[in-house]
Amino acid sequence: MKAEIITVGTEILLGDILNTNSRYLARELAGMGIEVYYQLTVGDNEERLLSTLKESLNRSDIVICTGGLGPTEDDITKEVCAKCFDYKLELHKPSLEAMLERFKHMNRVPTKNNEKQAYFPKEAYILKNDNGTAPGCIMEKDNKMIIVLPGPPKEMEAMFENYVKPYLSKLTDDVIESEVLRIIGVGESQVENDILDIIDSQTNPTIATYAKGYECTLRITAKAKNIDEARNLIKPMSDEMKKRFKQNLYATGETSIEEVVSKILVEHDLKIAVAESCTGGMVSANLINYPGISSVFMEGCVTYSNEAKMKSLGVKKETLDIYGAVSSECAKEMACGVAARYNTNVGIATTGIAGPGGGSDEKPVGLVYFGIYINGDVISKKYVFNGDRQQIRERATKTILNDLRLELLNKII
Repeated sequence: MKAEIITVGTEILLGDILNTNSRYLARELAGMGIEVYYQLTVGDNEERLLSTLKESLNRSDIVICTGGLGPTEDDITKEVCAKCFDYKLELHKPSLEAMLERFKHMNRVPTKNNEKQAYFPKEAYILKNDNGTAPGCIMEKDNKMIIVLPGPPKEMEAMFENYVKPYLSKLTDDVIESEVLRIIGVGESQVENDILDIIDSQTNPTIATYAKGYECTLRITAKAKNIDEARNLIKPMSDEMKKRFKQNLYATGETSIEEVVSKILVEHDLKIAVAESCTGGMVSANLINYPGISSVFMEGCVTYSNEAKMKSLGVKKETLDIYGAVSSECAKEMACGVAARYNTNVGIATTGIAGPGGGSDEKPVGLVYFGIYINGDVISKKYVFNGDRQQIRERATKTILNDLRLELLNKII
């Protein structure tokens, strides 16, 4: 089967909204063995959208549209899709009742135009929206299919995962199974280079690389008659990837680096305290994302000024005078100091120059030092990250969490 993706919205064309829906859908469809040859964006214009739909249906079996399901006059996607198949819209009472119940739950009163979201062709298969007020639908005619999904990614992704994927899986006798491997500390181009021999000779299963945030993921996909057969095809390739990337391959599935680190800390009852300068609380916030971290997370300090580093963490004045706040020596004292405040097993610290100003030839923008204290031993790490202020802080956050993971694996586990 071949599919196309159409994102609808003038705000996307103008660059006001980042289009992440096409990326998500393309990956999910590829994982199901459905080929995507075209991705298109159309503004809120009935004539142009209708023309695009007809052109896409001439090329492909499935067209997926996202966006334009709201209650206002410029939300036209569902109406134009129905027109494309010459279907009439009518009130779908279960959708209206579900929408009214959701408004009641939110303690809000719907306006008259919200009712527009509950109108569908009688021929459509309705897709429940578990995270919003606008249901989606699937329309079929003459062996062609239009899938209409909401624009907000949280709503769209849940609807696709919970309702569209099961619907599409019934269209083929084969089973598509995927495994995602998560790699950190190696760039996408290097990852691809390291597995190019496999990529060049792959048949079934297939493997593909994707950059995601400051990490890289590998998706191994197999087609078979049943799940067990597909997993048996995937396993040898997965084992080979684990052998090649070793500790850089930190998890499988939708697992984050902070989840892996937090799980190690909790399972081994390792108390941790965090001191941050350039990351400004990001490291602590990432760790706190993990449910149950409260059993080991003692404190997170943002000690941005030299005075705070001395007063809260016990960093020596002479250390700051001689080496500066952005130094290996300061990072170590910060890590030891924050661990000493609560007598924790682990203390980690960040200090650096996030920019855009403040850099020099000796200490450029992007220079970051980490301090990692574990049960009496302390080390420092030095990095120079590229990017703007936010990117440098985010890269530093993910990197220190990975460095902590590696140190815990080598020292504790």
